Amino acid sequence: MKMFRKSLRLRIVATFIGIVLVSLILSFMINNGSQEKTPNRFMVTFAQDLATLINLIDDPEKVQSSLGIFARYGLNITPVNEQSEVLSSLPEDKVHSLFEAGTTDAIFLSSKDGVATIGVPGTNEGIGTFLIQSDFSSLFHTLRNTLLTSLLTVLVIGSLLILFMSGYIVKPIKRLTVAAKEMSSGDLSVRLKHNNQDEFGELMESFNHMASELQKIDSVRDDFVSNVSHEMQSPLTSIRGFTRALQDGVIPLEEQKEHLDIIYEETLRLSRLSDNLLRLASLDSEHHPVHFTTFQVDEQLRRVILLAEPQWAQKDIQIELDLLPCEITVDKDLFDQVWQNLINNAIKYTGAQGIIHVEIETSSSHVKVLIRDSGQGIPEEALPYIFDRFYMVDKARSSSLRGNGLGLSIVIKILKLHQCTIDVESEVGKGTQFIVTIPRSTITPPS
Repeated sequence: MKMFRKSLRLRIVATFIGIVLVSLILSFMINNGSQEKTPNRFMVTFAQDLATLINLIDDPEKVQSSLGIFARYGLNITPVNEQSEVLSSLPEDKVHSLFEAGTTDAIFLSSKDGVATIGVPGTNEGIGTFLIQSDFSSLFHTLRNTLLTSLLTVLVIGSLLILFMSGYIVKPIKRLTVAAKEMSSGDLSVRLKHNNQDEFGELMESFNHMASELQKIDSVRDDFVSNVSHEMQSPLTSIRGFTRALQDGVIPLEEQKEHLDIIYEETLRLSRLSDNLLRLASLDSEHHPVHFTTFQVDEQLRRVILLAEPQWAQKDIQIELDLLPCEITVDKDLFDQVWQNLINNAIKYTGAQGIIHVEIETSSSHVKVLIRDSGQGIPEEALPYIFDRFYMVDKARSSSLRGNGLGLSIVIKILKLHQCTIDVESEVGKGTQFIVTIPRSTITPPS
């Protein structure tokens, strides 16, 4: 029984057999009900025409001979009058109507035990009153046997065919089950080949797409773990090495401050990495709190640039501002992080005496913030990957600039959280421009 419940193939066969059996039962119920009710209108018309035909025969002997012939086919035809005993077992009201003056239509008198009784009234043309009894039970018996035979034949043949065809139906599901088990064992490269154009084909395509996405996620996870380990191992190695050197006393006293400064910088690097990882983890979740506030984005940009003055002043970078007064309603702290990451990136990759241009454009549908630098630019082949976690165009140079490849990942997460977009335009040797587009629908305060 347990196996029966688990087997889809057997369930399909059982469902088909159940449908046929229910159809069989309902058919017999309808048939039995029909047997109690003869086709009245047809029988009445037939009886009236039959009586007319008999009255066309003038010879009484030929009439009796004709009645005998009809009797062999289950038609008992009897001439009657109001005193005939055969009428005593019939409903009085219908018998009385049969002999009323002006009655011309045949009357269906009764139907009992498979025998229909019809009365045909006499007419002025001399046609006498007839009582016609038709035994139709044999007809219904034949029909019932024919129906039973047909349904049983359908049941047997249909069950065999559905048993065979169910294997074809269940086969794709079995393939999916095997593939799913292979995936659960760790093989994410499994794919299903098929030529199905039906729902099973769509299911297999969805399975292949899911497997591809899982494989990508698994690859990203491996890269993420590897990159985090590498990013943490580098400062930890420096801290461990310099600490051991200080403990062993191999570093002269006058050089100890320099090494302590390096240790401090490495701890800051670890702190930034952990902060970014925690922020990304929070943004990845669907429960990151977003607090909408209305503020002047031009003032926010000026404050972020002012806070970064030590970095751009040290490199003698020229800052150009074209900031139109503009009010937006977003999460102020999160957008503060967006501008910090983008402007710090611009400062980091812009050479000495370079230029950083920050501009605001407004329209009826959106607000755009453009941040353009005159740095080294990004190669075209690297542009699709710059928002990936830990991706760095120039790993050696980024390492020297204390980068970890998480800044732009945080930016894209925050912007997607606000239904905003970011575009990148870059040319190697000429610089890079980031364009943040904030739709007006996002600027409107939430209800």
